[in-house]
Amino acid sequence: MLLKILLGVLCCVGALATENITEQLSPPQLLLVSFDGFRADYLRRFPMPNLKLLYSQGVLVEQLTNVFITKTFPNHYSLVTGLYAESHGILASNMYDPVSHEHFHINNDSNPMWWNEARPLWISALDSGYKTAAMMWPGSDVTIRNRTATHFLPYNPNVTFKQRVGNVTKWMLGDEKEKGAMFAALYWEEPDRSGHIFGPDNDTAMSEVLKEVDDNIGLLISELKITGLWGRVNILITSDHGMTQCSAQRLIKLDNCLHPDNYTLVDLSPVTAIIPLKDPEAVFKLLDKCHEHMKAYKKPDIPDRLHYRNNDRVQPIILIADEGWTIVRRGDKLPRLGDHGYDNALPSMHPFMAASGPSFRQGYRISSLQSVDIYPLMCKLLSVPPQPNNGTMTHARCLLAAESCWDVPLVIGLVVGVLLLLTAITVLFRFLSSRRPPGSRPFQRLQVDDDDDDDPMLE
Repeated sequence: MLLKILLGVLCCVGALATENITEQLSPPQLLLVSFDGFRADYLRRFPMPNLKLLYSQGVLVEQLTNVFITKTFPNHYSLVTGLYAESHGILASNMYDPVSHEHFHINNDSNPMWWNEARPLWISALDSGYKTAAMMWPGSDVTIRNRTATHFLPYNPNVTFKQRVGNVTKWMLGDEKEKGAMFAALYWEEPDRSGHIFGPDNDTAMSEVLKEVDDNIGLLISELKITGLWGRVNILITSDHGMTQCSAQRLIKLDNCLHPDNYTLVDLSPVTAIIPLKDPEAVFKLLDKCHEHMKAYKKPDIPDRLHYRNNDRVQPIILIADEGWTIVRRGDKLPRLGDHGYDNALPSMHPFMAASGPSFRQGYRISSLQSVDIYPLMCKLLSVPPQPNNGTMTHARCLLAAESCWDVPLVIGLVVGVLLLLTAITVLFRFLSSRRPPGSRPFQRLQVDDDDDDDPMLE
């Protein structure tokens, strides 16, 4: 009987697995929205009624573990590719490519060479016959592998959030001539911009900034309702990184440790990239002893967990500052009161994710998720075959209404383990039975005579 039950469980697990890989014939449209620099704990620290309304009707991931380095361009490209920075090639705000000898800066990013190591979702979804759109998303105005999204606009920070939403909803609605975009990505610069100016610990200033962000979410919901898209589309709101407070009392001055003639500076941030010009070993030793709140790594020694070593654009030496410390070349001036880019294990660097729509559960939340998991989740929502990526659906599937949270391989392994244990017990029992001494009799059931007249004790 137990064996039959276990086999039944296996059949149920198999049915669940089959159900989980069954794609919708006509999936809902998907809108991905990023509010740059939205630190996860802003949700607890500041009132966000519109955002709360959205995830109360859907799902909330309280913290996303993003990719290293925790900068805007690397993480936005990871969100739409599911790849670590070392795999998609957008490693920092400033880069040098030793093969082409080209330099990259976020204000000069239009060379496709930098972006062609990966294929973002707005490109790969085209192969499924979908129209796609991208509004100001980093890299979306670049011709990647000779293609762009169906609809996009070159980056212009002067375009208001309302104008951006208006364009996106128009693209998603389509018209008589063209179907609406099945996938759209929308970017907004706040609260990152203000976080740099005021620092995340300035509750007065950041309260006003987060109110504006929440008002924009309310505007987005209102526009989706007016156009009839609300409730029909899946909307996913997230961010690229968090923010931490800096101080002029926490400066690390490179020129105090190393003469500038000895190195070329590629990127100056909490993760600083350096090319030694003279004796590389001597340069590294000086930098390694430079400051107790800064760690120097030779490229081969960068920790595996950072996924930041296996790319030609990673420089021979990188320096990682401790949280809240700022690396400068010289002087006592603090560049910004808030900053990011630090180790992605730090909670202050983590963003969040909220989602709502016909494909998501209602009133459901989980504590954490990897940001690279969002890409396979979006591919699942769109029924688009994912490109090779570093994400997984193991935990992300729990957010979906039609999915089971069971880890199917684990359940199958447990059931098989129980069957093996039962088999071993059965074999052992038979072995012990065969070893019974000759002439011994097995236990017999006690016979009870119900005829009271034959009981001598009653006479």
